[in-house]
Amino acid sequence: MTRGRFITLEGGEGVGKSTQAAILTEHLQSLGIEVLRTREPGGSENAEALRDLVVKGEAGRWSPVAETLLMYAARADHLERMIRPALARGAWVVCDRFADSTRAYQGAGGGVAPAVIEGIDAAVVGGDQPDLTLVFDMPVEIGLDRAFGRDMFEARFESKGHAFHQRLRDHFLAIARAEPGRCVIVDAAGQPDAVADAVWKAMQARFPELAAAAPHLTSGRHA
Repeated sequence: MTRGRFITLEGGEGVGKSTQAAILTEHLQSLGIEVLRTREPGGSENAEALRDLVVKGEAGRWSPVAETLLMYAARADHLERMIRPALARGAWVVCDRFADSTRAYQGAGGGVAPAVIEGIDAAVVGGDQPDLTLVFDMPVEIGLDRAFGRDMFEARFESKGHAFHQRLRDHFLAIARAEPGRCVIVDAAGQPDAVADAVWKAMQARFPELAAAAPHLTSGRHA
């Protein structure tokens, strides 16, 4: 059986990843593709329990190193119980955040050395790296304004201040530019349908089988 495709969606707060993950999942399913839509931290029962430890509480609840270890503990379970089995049976995985968020939040944002993160990543993720990472980008002010007032805004990462979130944005862009074979930057400042169209064009460019199956599929219709 052909291995499925692993797609991750990354970016700062308020960039619309969850909305775009839902639209992308619908597009793929319309082509008869089995899709596992999931998220991090979380995605499996044990990882969701760890998620509550990571995203709730005061901003200084955990040190950046402790956060990194918690993130990768959740990621290890998520991979073992959900992502790897889905890929093995040929399903496509659409994941809202993955290891690049650890590199940005705990690395660039928290100061954990890249060598520490990459050493853990090699042990936990290994060869199961994403086939495509969509990096959603917009100015920090717009993203935080969009995020404000939603249920998660009280969470620890949203409360860390503008400078922290600017470091995140800069690092996500740096990752994308350093790995153009894996990453595509998506302008997330537009309306959801326009962003979804940009996502689908990136998907068709990366996976030719999608262009052949549905050359005119857009966010709003099937042609």
